[in-house]
Amino acid sequence: MSDNLKRLSDEGVSIWLDDISRERLRTGGLAALVKDSNVVGVTSNPTIFAKALSKGTAYDDQVRDLALRGVDVEEASRAITTYDIRWGCDVLRPVYDRTDGLDGRVSIEVDPRLARETERTVAEARALWWLVDRPNLFIKIPATPAGLPAITATLAEGISVNVTLIFSLERYGEVVDAFFAGLEQARANGHDLSKIASVASFFVSRVDTEIDKRLDKIGSDEAKGLRSKAGLANARLAYALYEEKFATDRWKALKDAGARPQRPLWASTGVKDPDLKDTLYVDELVAPGTVNTMPEATLEAEADHGEVRGDTVRGAYDDARAHMAALKAVGVDYDDVVQVLEDEGVEKFEASWTELLGSISGELESKRAGA
Repeated sequence: MSDNLKRLSDEGVSIWLDDISRERLRTGGLAALVKDSNVVGVTSNPTIFAKALSKGTAYDDQVRDLALRGVDVEEASRAITTYDIRWGCDVLRPVYDRTDGLDGRVSIEVDPRLARETERTVAEARALWWLVDRPNLFIKIPATPAGLPAITATLAEGISVNVTLIFSLERYGEVVDAFFAGLEQARANGHDLSKIASVASFFVSRVDTEIDKRLDKIGSDEAKGLRSKAGLANARLAYALYEEKFATDRWKALKDAGARPQRPLWASTGVKDPDLKDTLYVDELVAPGTVNTMPEATLEAEADHGEVRGDTVRGAYDDARAHMAALKAVGVDYDDVVQVLEDEGVEKFEASWTELLGSISGELESKRAGA
């Protein structure tokens, strides 16, 4: 194992892979990352599945069977994606057992077209939980206004949740409250709180991309000096809020009943700007009790030349607040930034899901024609 990855894990950061594919599973690639790179979890999204299906022949046999059975594209998409997630859960199960359920988790997202529909999101979460049927599964639900009550309702049924697409500090606070409410209801429903897990996926690099675009448009020297620092500042302030929320009497009551905290997860940690160090969003977001889910390229970069130098979050709160104030002073509207990012995030996943369905539909028709 890379010394850098070991140091990262020793600092309390769980290393997860932001990717899954049938080919990676079939060739033992995921198992190798678990063994050699300290990968202890996996996240997926519609974009990842659309990309996986477009490459190679790993899905051909299953698609042929689905075509012969005459299933529609919606059922086929669930069959294909849950097959990979179930397999991934089995690969990670030893990690889940070894860490007493802390890690070894694999995430699958609800249909992103439901992001603004609470009841349908909950129904889809139930269906995915039943289809995969593995205790180390996470159901990903976006932190939209309609997603918040869905998060609570899903947790209340004893289903573990990965809350995704969090950009703003205000929304993150609402996510934690939804988590607390879900666990309180789960306890009232008789569920064992120690068996319910959750992470809150706070997106990082996309914040810099959007804010840097606005700073470049402002064009002043002061604005240019603020580039590429907002993503880290925003995430660090999210961790400060995490510490605040999980020091309340409300959380203490849940903890005393066996609950585990909802860990902050740093998502979108692949660097978009080629002028930035490729391990920036890993090295600068080291804090205990966090998860960093990385694309494989970022994982490899961190293993090769990352600089893990201890906690880089908790001592930087004042600088983070000063940076956000400076952005406001030059004219960057934070509330507008995070709303644009949330809307774009949902739209991108919807587009990827549509692409995935189109690919599956084409494959089904091709197999039927050749039968």
